[in-house]
Amino acid sequence: MKDVITQFYTAFTNLDPETMAQCYHNDIHFEDPGFGILKGERARDMWRMLCNSQKGKNFKVVFSNVSFENKKGTAHWEASYIFSKTGRKVHNKIDAYFEFEDGKIIKHIDTFNLHKWSSQAFGFKGWLLGGTSFFKKKLQLQTNKLLDAYITKQKG
Repeated sequence: MKDVITQFYTAFTNLDPETMAQCYHNDIHFEDPGFGILKGERARDMWRMLCNSQKGKNFKVVFSNVSFENKKGTAHWEASYIFSKTGRKVHNKIDAYFEFEDGKIIKHIDTFNLHKWSSQAFGFKGWLLGGTSFFKKKLQLQTNKLLDAYITKQKG
């Protein structure tokens, strides 16, 4: 299963969301501080949206420390990009946790320091508010609204 994690992040490095989606089980449970909990096709659509929004931009993903044991895996990955809403540079460091079923990822949890990310993405305002539950809830509402719009556009 270590190879599935490697395939997933190699595809992300290449902004290839369809290969990423193929690594996920139909009943995927994804969770991170930015989107909250996403399940099934919605989780796959999040990667499609993120990859498509970064094509042709200065986006870079580097992954390392991939491990697997007893149906569980971990990895570390870092993303460097320009946050489109503010034009600020972001270098986010993420730790990922995976569980597998039927040879595919059924659970994927990304953890990162939301306060640090918000400080990079929003500057002083992000530093001031980024560590609050209010900010986290507002961010998740906004990211899910963007995801809803992306899904509607793709189906329309």
